[in-house]
Amino acid sequence: MQFLLNQQLITVSHLDPNMTVLNYLREEKQRCGTKEGCASGDCGACTVVVASLEEDELKYQTVNSCLTLVSALHGKQLITVEDLQEGQQLHPVQQAMVDNHASQCGFCTPGFVMSLFALMKHKDPGGHTETEQALAGNLCRCTGYRPILQAASDIMRQGTRQDQFLRQQALTKKQLNTIQTPEIQVLQQEARVCYLPQNVTQLAGLCQQHPDAVLVAGGTDLSLAITQSHQRFPVLVALSHVPELKQCYRQGERLIIGAGASLTTVATFLEQHIPATKALFSRFASLQIRNQGTVGGNLANASPIGDCAPVLLAMDAQLILQCGEQQRQLPLEEFFTGYRQTRLQPGEFIHSVIIPSVTLSQKISLHKVSKRMDDDISAVFAAMTISADPQGRVEFVRIAYGGMAATPCRARHCEAVLSGQVITVALIEQACAALSEDFQPLSDFRASAGYRRDVAANLLRRWYFRYSDPSDLTEISDYVS
Repeated sequence: MQFLLNQQLITVSHLDPNMTVLNYLREEKQRCGTKEGCASGDCGACTVVVASLEEDELKYQTVNSCLTLVSALHGKQLITVEDLQEGQQLHPVQQAMVDNHASQCGFCTPGFVMSLFALMKHKDPGGHTETEQALAGNLCRCTGYRPILQAASDIMRQGTRQDQFLRQQALTKKQLNTIQTPEIQVLQQEARVCYLPQNVTQLAGLCQQHPDAVLVAGGTDLSLAITQSHQRFPVLVALSHVPELKQCYRQGERLIIGAGASLTTVATFLEQHIPATKALFSRFASLQIRNQGTVGGNLANASPIGDCAPVLLAMDAQLILQCGEQQRQLPLEEFFTGYRQTRLQPGEFIHSVIIPSVTLSQKISLHKVSKRMDDDISAVFAAMTISADPQGRVEFVRIAYGGMAATPCRARHCEAVLSGQVITVALIEQACAALSEDFQPLSDFRASAGYRRDVAANLLRRWYFRYSDPSDLTEISDYVS
């Protein structure tokens, strides 16, 4: 595999495919500006920027190097904090941090710098809200956020400025185009190997040849087994270079989402068709995680607290599963069989997700409850698609929860109470009571079972208040900026 480290062409073949980009930088290249804080993608101290070619344009995105495996770098440019300074001249982002006294001990500073650098490279970096989103995955330890936000404001006010990356853009594109190859790439060290297929046919063949291989897309969850549990996987198949899995498009009244599309890509796509998803994705982990994580990975992990599953369950989503050349369609609600267990067969992978009715999906209501607003995991997630006729009689209802059971699942008893009935306060209370028949949640460090039961019912009541009076602003974010 090949990639650019700034402008240096790197060719790698003999390297442990379980190695993260962070460890590669620090151990193989002695680039220690990139820090390890949490090794779980929460703190952002390890943030680096990866540039990729999309429609002959360079797209700069932040990623957590502590969770990104080296195989993800093939065909891309890796930029670290050491690459920003030119001689004795600081990069404008670095200079703004200095001018605003935005660094104290400095441990977290490289991550903030790289997040602001990527924001500056956007064609439309936006305003304060976009800056907060860009920095939501960087947790400051000592400096305080005000000077960092002021540095970001200064950078945005100055507008696009010349730097070495802009001047070298044509050369970078040329080198990245040269790297692109149609052949399967292999990264191997002793008995550990990672295959990098370049199209879906190659992927399907590799999955059949190695049915026990571990599939890695963004790796934002899988890599935790490496960094936290010290596991090593003997055979990996990387999905991040298969273009067919990244396509998102509308087909009649259906939306098709490639299983390998990043959450950032999916968020932009869905926002155009189902506006309610915008608020959800702004709270889905951090920008660094969304740039790497995929919808297919979020579903295949079968986590009871994955945020994608309840949303898609409430929209009656279907999965396209592929094994070899054969594809089959499976309702998402039949996909999960137990805690971290699915109906995926050996050699099979998720190809895409189908949302069947865009019009109906406009009715969806999404609620995430967690201990903090940004970069946090759900204690309870509720997704509700409820459609009623002019008389208030429920015509269609799908209610799904995450965090309430061993798998994300629909609240079927609750749905049965509501279906075909006229919506009233009394009916909603009956539906809330029915939730106890659907779920017997557990207590853990995020929330107690009682709290989860109360929150699940209260979210349904909140839906009713918004349904009864749409002008009543029940969300703080509706009126506080």
